[in-house]
Amino acid sequence: MTSQEIRQKFLDYFKSKDHLIVPSAPIVLKDDPTLMFSNSGMTQFKDFFLGYKTPTAPRIADTQKCLRVSGKHNDLDDVGRDTYHHTMFEMLGNWSFGDYFKKDAIAFAWELLTEVYGIPKENLYVTIFEGDASENLDRDQDAYDYWKSVISEDRIINGNKKDNFWEMGASGPCGPCSEIHIDLRTPEEKAKVSGLDLVNNDHPQVVEVWNLVFMEFNRKADGSLEKLPAQHVDTGMGFERLCMALQGKSSNYDTDVFTPLIAKVEELSGKKYTGILEDEKDIAIRVVVDHIRAVSFAIADGQLPSNGGAGYVIRRILRRGISYSYRFLDMKEPFLFQLVAVLQEQMGTFFPELKKQGKLVTEVIKSEEESFLRTIETGLIRVEKLIQQTISEGKKVLPTQEVFELYDTYGFPDDLTRIIAEEKGLTIDEEGFKLALSEQKQRSKADSAQKVYDWVTLEERKENFVGYDQIEAETYITRYRKVENKDGEFYQVVLSNSPFYPEGGGQIGDKGVLENATESFEVLETKKENGLIISLINGLPKDAGAVFYAKVNANERKNSQANHSATHLLHEALREVLGTHVEQKGSYVGPDYLRFDFSHFNKMTDEELALIEEKVNAKIKENIALQEFRNIPIQEAIDKGAMALFGEKYGDSVRMIQFGSSKELCGGTHVKSTSEIGHFKINSESSAAAGIRRIEAISGDKSEEYFKGLEKQITELSQLLKSKDVVRSIEKLIEENAALKSEVDALKKEKAKGEIGDWKGAYEQKGDKLLLVKKTSLDAGSVKDIVFQLKKEIPTSITIILSDADGKPMITVGVSDDLAGIYQAGALIKELAKEIQGGGGGNPGFATAGGKNLDGLENAYQKALNI
Repeated sequence: MTSQEIRQKFLDYFKSKDHLIVPSAPIVLKDDPTLMFSNSGMTQFKDFFLGYKTPTAPRIADTQKCLRVSGKHNDLDDVGRDTYHHTMFEMLGNWSFGDYFKKDAIAFAWELLTEVYGIPKENLYVTIFEGDASENLDRDQDAYDYWKSVISEDRIINGNKKDNFWEMGASGPCGPCSEIHIDLRTPEEKAKVSGLDLVNNDHPQVVEVWNLVFMEFNRKADGSLEKLPAQHVDTGMGFERLCMALQGKSSNYDTDVFTPLIAKVEELSGKKYTGILEDEKDIAIRVVVDHIRAVSFAIADGQLPSNGGAGYVIRRILRRGISYSYRFLDMKEPFLFQLVAVLQEQMGTFFPELKKQGKLVTEVIKSEEESFLRTIETGLIRVEKLIQQTISEGKKVLPTQEVFELYDTYGFPDDLTRIIAEEKGLTIDEEGFKLALSEQKQRSKADSAQKVYDWVTLEERKENFVGYDQIEAETYITRYRKVENKDGEFYQVVLSNSPFYPEGGGQIGDKGVLENATESFEVLETKKENGLIISLINGLPKDAGAVFYAKVNANERKNSQANHSATHLLHEALREVLGTHVEQKGSYVGPDYLRFDFSHFNKMTDEELALIEEKVNAKIKENIALQEFRNIPIQEAIDKGAMALFGEKYGDSVRMIQFGSSKELCGGTHVKSTSEIGHFKINSESSAAAGIRRIEAISGDKSEEYFKGLEKQITELSQLLKSKDVVRSIEKLIEENAALKSEVDALKKEKAKGEIGDWKGAYEQKGDKLLLVKKTSLDAGSVKDIVFQLKKEIPTSITIILSDADGKPMITVGVSDDLAGIYQAGALIKELAKEIQGGGGGNPGFATAGGKNLDGLENAYQKALNI
């Protein structure tokens, strides 16, 4: 069976068991403050388990794109070293939300594996939760009883809490689980050692293939467990491992999930893959084919590589792949981007975002490769200097701080520093490096660390967002919890009627006040978590159950929604002017400005930008009324022409915002008519990443302030120039300045001619050579001309000029051609520049250096005399 057939059989089977088949959620999570990426199949269903949302169906099945490279689930360092760990992987899953439980989940799993896929029963083992006295949890007897009806009891293994009690995180839904393991060894190997002894012992051919999680509990922040209101089933089967089992392979990388990618790497690198675990070349190939999948899917889902957050994780994965290919495949030029086409061919049918976003993915990866390879080349020079310095000092260990700086500041791989050092007979301080890395992580963790307590629930009330219709509302606090971070102690509150828009869709969360007759609290931010709108306030009310009045900061909201509506008009105008390939790739909407990232492969011209502004402002002047479709089926919205963005997860019902021909799915707040935007002004257009352009713009109050500022500047210029015709007056000044500059240049040349005559006679005989050390106030251009002339006219000479022109120290060195093999201008300038706290360079015959310390010219003068 091919991997495509294996995936389809899974979905067809569960469809026959009355499961709704749903598409994979994006691998990148946009509106979940607890996770950057989908790290398991259940991520997109969290709200169902927590009871915050109603499931679309009681039974669901899917295959979910997952990424495990950070936090509790981090497989990055294992990738390439074994046969089955991956960063990006597919998780096949079936789900029951308060419908069937252990009995049916076990029956479905057994039937699919043994009858549909035909896996021999004697190759399978199962584990159940053995219980845990410290948690007052009993052995999962129900699971044991259900399993023994289909598999012999000697193949049912007790598992501890670590292996057989699944938890979403430090808090949240959890419960006992039952794992299914498969023994893929040869009959000879099985005869020697029983598979019973190898389950959960990291044997590469005795691996877990499916985990059936029985959600029964909720883990609270204080560590205690409480029963969930309903019992759920959450299963996850590793697609790559299943393919390994069904295709009779001993490694995931030998399946057709990876072999086309490996074949392409072999073709491009000229290296042959042998599948040897310890071979660095084979490890590198495994790393490359794994990492290209993770990076491609992340970019296709809207996450570009960057220096922070999820973007940093993606950049780190990509750079790890580039580093391995550079070191062990001798690939010194970009090549990973060429694998994207192979991945599209393999997976583009089932995951259409790969084909739709293929050009963007390819261009971004190529650009990142080019950038990081430059970083490596620059780093190699730094490492070489560091090695030479260490050797000259008679040491054997590279200085820890410099090695860590190469890694942390310049992004140079530490293992590459290690390899180069070893080639020169040196080492790095491993413990010191680990300590520096640990300290940096601790600093980073301390900056972002916060302690979140359990929710305290007050009177049960319905929790509504009323912010689309009003910015003030009478409300109650339905629940609150304490939050402690480096800035102090705060409280998160959920309101029965909240006018505060929670951060999302690029728009920042609302701020404001929550008050009653006796108390007032500042609302510092508003976010959404697990379906709850949470506002952060700077204290806890004495009577949290009292009636409150919630007020949004009206001016900030007005400006934010003007900017948000402007982004919709901007998006439409960009597609009209540049083409329908333009798609939103990120945005920021705040009260001060808007930022809009979009797919486009060329810098925009001034004419294009002017036309965009013109089109947006024309729509503003039309005073187009907002048409809001607050809760309509997604297909109906698409049929109406609404744009759905790649990388976003939409529900069955959506909100559509329409301003005339502009139609987008959007949850943000907007103006009631376009005239409220005021005026739209583009401030800048730049590159955000390869194939991604960025526009920053203003509207509303900020646009008005901008034009008032321009008017004030023009008035002030008119007063300074004593003319209302500012342009003509400035043109006249430019003409006069050019004439004066010509006169000054002529005077400088005359002065320089006089200096040359004096300097020619000032050389001192130093053995069989001539040396001139001279102080001057001539500018750098004049000094350069003189030095070039002198070093041509005066043989066997060295000319050193120290200038203090414009109050800045400058040293210039010229070496006549006949001395170039003995003296190097660059080496001389390096020594002299130390005295003025500066640096510079040049070629063997001519070099210059600027500096910060004007007083150091005297020391440089004395040092020059002693050459």
